[in-house]
Amino acid sequence: MKKLLLLGGSSYLLPVIEIAHKLDIYVITCDYLPDNTAHAFSDEYWDISIVDEDKVLEKAKENKIDGILSFACDPGVVTAAYVAEKMNLPFQCSYEAACILQDKGRFRQYLTENGFNAPKAKGYSKEDDPMKDIGYFNWPVIVKPTDSAGSKGITKVETPDKLTEAVNTALEASNGGTYIIEDFIEFKGCHSSADLFTIDGKLTMNLFSDHVFDKNAPNSYVPICNIIPSTMSMDDQEYLGSELQRLMELLGVKTGLFNIETCVDVNGIPYIMEVTPRGGGCGIAELQDMAMNAFFVENEIRKAVNMDIVQSECEKIDGYYCELVIHLNNEKPCIYKDISVREDISARNLKKIVMCVQPGDEVLPFTGANRSLGNAYLHCDNREELIELVDHSSEWLDIIVE
Repeated sequence: MKKLLLLGGSSYLLPVIEIAHKLDIYVITCDYLPDNTAHAFSDEYWDISIVDEDKVLEKAKENKIDGILSFACDPGVVTAAYVAEKMNLPFQCSYEAACILQDKGRFRQYLTENGFNAPKAKGYSKEDDPMKDIGYFNWPVIVKPTDSAGSKGITKVETPDKLTEAVNTALEASNGGTYIIEDFIEFKGCHSSADLFTIDGKLTMNLFSDHVFDKNAPNSYVPICNIIPSTMSMDDQEYLGSELQRLMELLGVKTGLFNIETCVDVNGIPYIMEVTPRGGGCGIAELQDMAMNAFFVENEIRKAVNMDIVQSECEKIDGYYCELVIHLNNEKPCIYKDISVREDISARNLKKIVMCVQPGDEVLPFTGANRSLGNAYLHCDNREELIELVDHSSEWLDIIVE
């Protein structure tokens, strides 16, 4: 029986574990939080920090694993690439490429040096480092950790006098104590986040989405909805698809899943914002599988343990699908009790609901994707109906707290 090591333990690993078990794969989960959801469903749990590359490698060698993934778990990606390279296991890119992609400062520099559209950006480690570069940026700017995901620690800063507070917020959310400042990009239409699969370095398709944000949330840069298909123009999709393929070739990538964020600014300039060698959080790959009768999650598992890839051609999307992040805009912590969906929506539009919390769990203010309560997967015949559901979710989705 093949052994698959999954770094992390969030509920986003449950579909991965379920499919792996159907493929008769022994699943090991690993992090330093034994109470995390996924550990109750895996075959074995290792209590090791996923950022400790050498300890994970030592245990992986001892147990002779066949594959490793850091699916929907950004902190473990570099470790997964490290272990895969040391053990000659399948992974979508080299350790060096993973290090570039996972460091927002290095990635911006790499894009600029290789002729890609990129906002002005610089990386720093100390609080007062950027004060000498005030004139370099086109204000407003975005300040964010170089090594975090889920929109944690991100702040838009309008003027230099507000910079110090934003820098401290970014440093608090950074594992490595570094942050990046870059020009703020005002979107034309919607930002996109999608999971794309490469086979021998070739993108199997161009896929884009519409990211929707909640302006009333404590952190308005945390996406609360991912919709496919996208409203991005076909010209912009084709340009970004071509640039993404060029990037994959420069990085020498192989076979596997990449979470990719892109956008087009108000001046019509398309940007590649993030590329990371893992499945995206919030069930993006699962949403794509649902909408396109595809095999994004299964193929990522198969790749990891060196099994043959299954059908890569996907069906045309029927209507509009979305993954809605279930969240509260609470200012103070509260206790989750239950959730209910209005009967007509449950029967007509709800495809699936996955909760990350249990009754009695504490619900903290929604400042990052890691503080979501779960995900609701919806389908509508047209986009207008879907947006109506998203905008008025409180009318059909009752979240009970105390």
